[in-house]
Amino acid sequence: MRSFIVSVVLIGTFVIAAFGQEHEHKATEAEAAGPRSGEASRSRELYVIEAKRAEKAPRIDGSLDDEAWGLAKPADRFFQQEPREGEPATERTEVRVLYDPGHIYIAVHAFDSEPAGVVATEMRRDAQRLLDEDNFQVIIDSFNDSRSGYMFVTSPLGAKLEQQISEEGEGNTRGNNSNVNRNWDGVWDAAAQRTSDGWTAEISIPTTTLRFNERELRGWGINFMRNIRRKNEQVFWAPIPKAYALTRVSMAGTLIGLSGLSQGMDLRIKPFFTTGLRDRRVRGVENADFLRDAGLDMRYGLTSGVNLDLTFNTDFAQVEVDEQQVNLTRFGLFFPEKREFFLENAGLFNVGTQRQEADLFFSRRIGLSASGQPVPIIGGARITGKIGRNNLALMDIQTDSAYGKSGENFLITRYSLDVLSRSRIGALFINKDERTGSHFNRTIATDGTFALGNSWLLNGYAAKTATSGLSGSDMSYSGRVGYRNQDWNIYGQYIDIQDNFNAEVGFVPRKGIRTTVLHFNPTPRPARVGIRLMDPMINLTYTTDQNNRLLSRRVHHMVAFNLDDGTYINFIYNRHFEHLDVPFAIRRGVVIPAGAYRFGEAVFQFNTNPAGRVYERFQYSPQTFYGGFRKDLDVAVGFRATSKLSTEAQYRRNDVRLKQGEFEVNLGTLRVDYAMSPRMTVRSLVQYNSSTSEFNTSVRFNYIYRPGSDLYVVYNDVRLPNQAEIPRDRQLLIKLSYLLAR
Repeated sequence: MRSFIVSVVLIGTFVIAAFGQEHEHKATEAEAAGPRSGEASRSRELYVIEAKRAEKAPRIDGSLDDEAWGLAKPADRFFQQEPREGEPATERTEVRVLYDPGHIYIAVHAFDSEPAGVVATEMRRDAQRLLDEDNFQVIIDSFNDSRSGYMFVTSPLGAKLEQQISEEGEGNTRGNNSNVNRNWDGVWDAAAQRTSDGWTAEISIPTTTLRFNERELRGWGINFMRNIRRKNEQVFWAPIPKAYALTRVSMAGTLIGLSGLSQGMDLRIKPFFTTGLRDRRVRGVENADFLRDAGLDMRYGLTSGVNLDLTFNTDFAQVEVDEQQVNLTRFGLFFPEKREFFLENAGLFNVGTQRQEADLFFSRRIGLSASGQPVPIIGGARITGKIGRNNLALMDIQTDSAYGKSGENFLITRYSLDVLSRSRIGALFINKDERTGSHFNRTIATDGTFALGNSWLLNGYAAKTATSGLSGSDMSYSGRVGYRNQDWNIYGQYIDIQDNFNAEVGFVPRKGIRTTVLHFNPTPRPARVGIRLMDPMINLTYTTDQNNRLLSRRVHHMVAFNLDDGTYINFIYNRHFEHLDVPFAIRRGVVIPAGAYRFGEAVFQFNTNPAGRVYERFQYSPQTFYGGFRKDLDVAVGFRATSKLSTEAQYRRNDVRLKQGEFEVNLGTLRVDYAMSPRMTVRSLVQYNSSTSEFNTSVRFNYIYRPGSDLYVVYNDVRLPNQAEIPRDRQLLIKLSYLLAR
């Protein structure tokens, strides 16, 4: 209860501050943009595109025959990043921008001298494979802060992928707490057509999908990128050096001409309904259950830059399946967040550095048990957004009792301030309280990220936890200095996690350590014998306990080759040292004794062109392992049969031979995807894991009947190999969500 009262007070304070900031300091947006250095400043001045107001909205069908497109002057000078940086694109690209009070419209005409050579087979929403094919990408920095953006991707088949970008996509790169939020589902529309001279596409982005200051529309950051797959050529409108990606919004151009944008009432209500049947067989006893659930997510724009989100009986994304992993370490595995309520603006909660030994906030700790089972969420509220240079993120969630444990209240508050041109300082406070009981856990942290020019990046944090029953030795510190450009990637990092540092709402797989990392990675481009990029690397990771006694050490040697045709070849050799203070049960009946162990690990990787109709990935790793031997094999073969049907089979094997025992782990995965259209897809995922002796089958039908509204029909089946004719656990789910927006 006390946490709830604190959250109400804090949220109220931030709302008042937000409105006050907006009304009293209208000029802060201009201040936030600030002076930009070097290339960033020149890009915003040299690359300018004007949006023209459309009196009649274009029809989003992929054809550019609407009269409105003739009003807009195209951006048509694109420059290569790959393979020949700075040279003009070998194929012409034209981009036009229109707008009306409620939408931004973007049209692309991707000319191609060999239209039949355009690579396009992927139709599924948010498929990463889309990035390996011909595609067009746009990023919009609607706050003009050179840090954040909204990224939209489409293809010659009208496939869609969107990402939310914070900190220019750098730092905190684990899962979708990353600064590239891959699982964000924005509401937008796209359509495309193949033409005799290439392909065309249209994009419509509602203004309610973007956050911005509607009083300050003097210019947004914007950039466009096209991937010409058959040539393995990437071209940009505002040039980006080879070390960086489209997410480098500080090097974007400028979108001008916007005026009178409105987000209307900016209210979204999204109810969901789930029903189905579940049949379980446990110890010979059959149990059948009728499943039903309903909930509601709501979003309201407090200002054009700040959202209030509410959730009641939160959607647990039952239609999403975690892909299985094999764990041969002493530490926990990381699984990404997939629940919609936690995804939007997730980057605003991030604290940390680029190589994370500790995520101070990990949303899967809320409403999920240690084994990943749902814990009912009664409701919650969240405020996220930006006011001038101020970045706000507050969340309060209340869970119900489950599995014999009390319900809990989670309060997460994060504030950061943009300083200089691309730097930021901030603080985090997390409070976790039992609903009935005396247990509590708190985390408080302060952090900073300082970008010095285009290549130097300094960041770090200091954090402390407080837990009932624990006192002292509860701090964590981290600092990182990095230098990166098109020729070098060099950094050093230090992190200290004390014995009682207990971030229960974070992901900290190892405590009581001090880790030093030194990384040296030149990136030569010989442009000979088909080699586009070499990637030699040396990385030293040195970990001690709090008394500076060596616990583990890894010396990582690598040399990789990226070829002009997309082939990837990599040779790795790692030298490991591990000290076990206590025995380690790596498998049931196989226990590694305490002691010091040294072993070597060789890795060979070979990946063919991922855009090919048939593609392969191969990895083989022989190694010594805790006084014995281990061989790892990972093989995958994919086949793009048609523009609608594709499949991929993957087999992973770990063969371990130790004095204490021998075992093998086999993990097989088969994916089959069929897309009737970009809005109607079927995915089948079959997994076999010998360590759990389970076959898992999931078949999911998804129909997007309007942007933001989905119908799912899902069948999940878990079987034991020796009882294959009797399902151990199977369920049929039907889920409907409907977006109401005003």
